[in-house]
Amino acid sequence: MAKTKSKAAGSADAKPVLLSGGNPQIAKGYGDAPVQAYIAAMPGWKSEVGRRLDQLIMQAVPGVQKAVKWNSPFYGMEGEGWFLGIHCFARYIKVAFFRGLSLKPVPPVESKSKDTRYFHIHENEPIDEAQFVSWVKQASRLPGERM
Repeated sequence: MAKTKSKAAGSADAKPVLLSGGNPQIAKGYGDAPVQAYIAAMPGWKSEVGRRLDQLIMQAVPGVQKAVKWNSPFYGMEGEGWFLGIHCFARYIKVAFFRGLSLKPVPPVESKSKDTRYFHIHENEPIDEAQFVSWVKQASRLPGERM
């Protein structure tokens, strides 16, 4: 007999389901633990990059708040909302800066949302860590999204 979805999800050795494009399905939660579960479940090269992004964000913004919502890690400031989100796609990681239009320089990828801008990370492409950290610091000082 096949395992039911609820039994498989509850077993200790169950791996998170990968949704469309390879994005991990992680239960909504607040704090570091659900974000680390998401990062560990990122497929292939994305997990290592996810760990590095998390480290850079934590170093840039001491006291940053974390959560997983809608199968994506969010980073924000207590009482100020979320300033950044991460999402896996088949060929890249998308970093969303929710007030990205206010950042200098503006992150390169446009969004349907007026203020949001994206930064895409592809396999084997170096990340300009100084620029990323600059965006994170700037974004953390702006009003965040209330989600």
